[in-house]
Amino acid sequence: MEISQAPVQQIHEPVFEEKGVKVFIKREDLIHPVVSGNKWRKLKYNLLEAKKQGHDTLLTFGGAYSNHIHAVAGAGLAYGYKTIGIIRGEETLPLNSTLTYAKACGMKLEYMDRPAYRLKETLQVKHNLLSDYGNFYRIPEGGTNSLAIKGCEEIVSDLEDNYDFYTVSVGTGGTISGLISSLNGKGKIIGFSSLKGSFLTKEIEKLLSDYTSKHVSNWEIHNDYHFGGYAKVKPALLSFIKGFEDRHNILLDPVYTGKSLFGIYDLIHKGYFKRNSKVLFIHTGGLQGRAGFGL
Repeated sequence: MEISQAPVQQIHEPVFEEKGVKVFIKREDLIHPVVSGNKWRKLKYNLLEAKKQGHDTLLTFGGAYSNHIHAVAGAGLAYGYKTIGIIRGEETLPLNSTLTYAKACGMKLEYMDRPAYRLKETLQVKHNLLSDYGNFYRIPEGGTNSLAIKGCEEIVSDLEDNYDFYTVSVGTGGTISGLISSLNGKGKIIGFSSLKGSFLTKEIEKLLSDYTSKHVSNWEIHNDYHFGGYAKVKPALLSFIKGFEDRHNILLDPVYTGKSLFGIYDLIHKGYFKRNSKVLFIHTGGLQGRAGFGL
């Protein structure tokens, strides 16, 4: 399971010079040809555990545009696993680009109505899935579990430099939990929530307490850059993404990375970071999600 090392590149902008802030991007989107960014980090040790347990089938959950569904399907094809995707909601034809790709990779797509999907962690639904599909290795929606956190710890383990701030998009909280654990009090970690609401802080606290006995407080979640909620966008966000891509030739997605990088720029404009700060942005990939927004 060899991957490429993610390069770190500095991004230059007039406002960065004006505010005296240096911004760098760690290109986790480039580490794997099929499963890029944090999705590979989350899956790595789950795939190894599935193999250790003797499973040949992976079952997981997600929405119709899920980066996670896309990643599990690609990983299954690449590493010889059968895959089953339990998709939230009703089937809609023709299939979108995410599900078309998943099906092309051999993933068996099954649909679960939203009321049932909300109960997917109950014993009854788990029993029904085992009855329907037999023996499988279950990966949670979004891929976040203790093995995913272990994989995400490695995002910063190969960094040659230290930074004052480490910034990242947040969905289920697994990626930032790995960063917090790995950095162990070093620097300040800022997560930008792609979800509406302020519940992620408590969820991340629980993930960390379940994963490690270490306790650090050098992190925070910003909840003001979700643009209406998960997978919601506004013209200002799409304009920002296009402008950034035109200037730097680095693609972003509007669900995660576009929102968090927008947040970094906004905080720099507002003087959040002290002069001479070094800010690292973790590019978590997920570029397949661009297709649903005409990018």
